[in-house]
Amino acid sequence: MRTAAQTTRRILVIGAVAMMMAAALLLTGCTAADKSSANSGGEKATKTRELTLVAYSIPEVAYRKIIPAFQAYWKNKTGENVKFTESYGGSGAQARAVSDGLEADVVHLAMEPDVNKIAKAGLIKEGWQERTKGKGIPTTSLIVLGVRPGNPKGIADWADVSRAGVGVITPDPKTSGGAKWNLLASYGSVSLNGGTGKQAEDQVLGLYKNAVVLDKSARDASNTFLKKGLGDVALLWESDANIGKAEGGTFDIVIPKSTILAETAATVVDETVDKKGTRDVAEAFVDFLFGTEAQKAFAETGLRPVDPDVLAQYADKYPQPAGKLFTIADFGGWKQANAAFFDDGALYPKVEAAVAAGK
Repeated sequence: MRTAAQTTRRILVIGAVAMMMAAALLLTGCTAADKSSANSGGEKATKTRELTLVAYSIPEVAYRKIIPAFQAYWKNKTGENVKFTESYGGSGAQARAVSDGLEADVVHLAMEPDVNKIAKAGLIKEGWQERTKGKGIPTTSLIVLGVRPGNPKGIADWADVSRAGVGVITPDPKTSGGAKWNLLASYGSVSLNGGTGKQAEDQVLGLYKNAVVLDKSARDASNTFLKKGLGDVALLWESDANIGKAEGGTFDIVIPKSTILAETAATVVDETVDKKGTRDVAEAFVDFLFGTEAQKAFAETGLRPVDPDVLAQYADKYPQPAGKLFTIADFGGWKQANAAFFDDGALYPKVEAAVAAGK
């Protein structure tokens, strides 16, 4: 039997062990809590910013290179990740989608008027060109002529497009921004090179008399020519022609002696970036489009870069017309051009009526 003294000592030992275990548990708990506190305060999770890019269809291939490059640039500069949602399609349709509620942080469309449609909807502030780097023109493209292999119709310039017996593929100016560039290219090749307004109008009338079909978009028109095999000549963006060639299309490209330089348009959508708090990263992305890396990506995928040094590096790929290269500025800008050529009572509605009447 244990003595009273032995029993007392056993109780004391058990108590001491229990106290040591409790202390150890308390210390462990405090240490874990301290580590948890250190992690929450000292190791912040990497922030991810989200941008939505809405663009016309042609630069999609270029953006496969540009977006990862920008993501790396922004990560290195700020430590933040950037996640992109992308939408590509016909420029006019994309402008309508954004105006109707498709939330875009950045738009890159085929022409200034498409961006202006979004501005008229109250989503982009007026004067966006002056606030955007490069006046919002990150790329350009010539309007060129796609002809059948060997050029059997002998098409060398805009006058040949209007010659009797030539089947022309071009989209409808009522639905396609690209079609507007086409009409202005034909008209300006006469009016801006010493011809009269009447001579320029007659050439445009001949062009539309020869139209085999008027597709809704420039991409549809190029598919009609390249994939369906219709027409003798297609009025194409140089970028679309280059893509068609890269995809194995069998046709030749003719650069008219004088043609128009189509200018694309990119900017932030003020309503979206201010609501989401993404203005800084969205504006940085638009600025990035004018940098060397992005300009080379555009050049490598069919679009003319606006950086003169980059353009010089790709001079063999982007030859200049032999004659005058003109721009929308030669028509007084888009506001005056629309009034003179495309609005009610302007040139194209009159040409359309004359073609319908068989004149």
